Amino acid sequence: MDDQKEKTLAQKKREELFFSPKNGYDRLAAGEEEKIQAYCEGYKTFLDAGKIERECVDYAIAKAQAAGFRPLVRGEKLQPGDKVYRNNRGKSLLLAVIGREGLDQGAVIGAAHIDSPRLDLKQNPLYEDKELAYCKTHYYGGIKKYQWTTIPLALHGVVVRRDGSTVAVRIGEDPGDPQFTVGDLLPHLAGDQAKKTMGSIVSAEQLNLFVGSRPFNSEEGSERVKLGILALLQEKYGMVEEDFLSAELMAVPAAKAVDIGLDRSVIGAYGQDDRVCAYACLQAILELTEAPRRTAVCVLADKEETGSLGVTGMQSAAFDIFMSDLCQAQGVPLKACYEASLCLSADVTAAYDPNFAEAYEVRNSAFFNYGVSISKYTGARGKSGASDASAELVGLVRRVFADNGVIWQLAELGKTDQGGGGTVACYMANRNIDTIDAGVPVLSMHAPFETTAKLDCYMTYKGMKALYTC
Repeated sequence: MDDQKEKTLAQKKREELFFSPKNGYDRLAAGEEEKIQAYCEGYKTFLDAGKIERECVDYAIAKAQAAGFRPLVRGEKLQPGDKVYRNNRGKSLLLAVIGREGLDQGAVIGAAHIDSPRLDLKQNPLYEDKELAYCKTHYYGGIKKYQWTTIPLALHGVVVRRDGSTVAVRIGEDPGDPQFTVGDLLPHLAGDQAKKTMGSIVSAEQLNLFVGSRPFNSEEGSERVKLGILALLQEKYGMVEEDFLSAELMAVPAAKAVDIGLDRSVIGAYGQDDRVCAYACLQAILELTEAPRRTAVCVLADKEETGSLGVTGMQSAAFDIFMSDLCQAQGVPLKACYEASLCLSADVTAAYDPNFAEAYEVRNSAFFNYGVSISKYTGARGKSGASDASAELVGLVRRVFADNGVIWQLAELGKTDQGGGGTVACYMANRNIDTIDAGVPVLSMHAPFETTAKLDCYMTYKGMKALYTC
């Protein structure tokens, strides 16, 4: 009998003291699985509508206006519940819902990025070689170059023509549209290629986009295929070759967002880093029907994949100017707002992949279906480039999530010396804003086709909404 009591006591102590997280599907509240499915259908629509940052901004503005948001007018008086936004050059977006408390009590900020790795066309891209037409590309962000060969690609972006007019380009997404591809060497002739390291199997200058092979009519002369391509571009977009110099054209995967797995528990799509978190932040702020306690701010930033530089990146003063305009409307010093604010740097993390277990430290990894993943720090090796959130901030987020039924986990990005990565967190922390990373675990991150668990996508949205309303 004494032995049985000892075992019972030990079991109670285990339950009381051990940290033993469970799969999120074992912890869902009643009716939540239906909410997950509905949320993810909207998310897939967003992914297909916004494959580049300009399209994401257009989509978000349309949704914001439908939810009652209006452009912020500098110098206007703002009241609790007012919904305002600022479009930063068509490539990043800032939104706010004014809170009941003044901005001297700080804001709750969700900051995500809407740019993703891709192949940008160079400024003088079009050429012909052996009667085949190609466009030279310059890859954007961290990619494995070989993954971008032999897949269907679409062309997105804008062309600013010589007369100053702008035309949008989106080829390869609609039924019947032509698509594009980057070639690879056939295995029969790849003996030398097979001896190369993974990083050099395909070089940057071999990432050439195939665009055509038919000569222009029966005209005599050189570069007839190139001439035929330019004639088509002139017919559809009114552009000439010189207009490439003032164009932003990007080759992105043409695949649509789809359900993955027989149980449809996972989403597969291009650009989920970081549009999965951007959509969560956007949807959470759009659903604020009443004034929150503190002002809620959503930042959809550009250029994170290349260091957050430029006028639309998180290091730009654009965010400071937006917040300053909000503060000025209430007579609050910007620095007072910042030091009282909280930022959730909403960015993805690496999901544990048992096929590559050697790259992960299993006790501190993020897993599919265990919810939104908090990262106290990112960076590389010795926490280089990390802002490293305080224990107090982790505790606050932990309490808010627990009080609102948000399923969450805490993780690092792989083994300590395996590599690493960064987010916008350090740039927000540099502004004297308490900042922590949290987002969706992703498999095959930065590949042309990434996968995320639906439960984790939904819990990231639910967590962001809980912070906005806390």
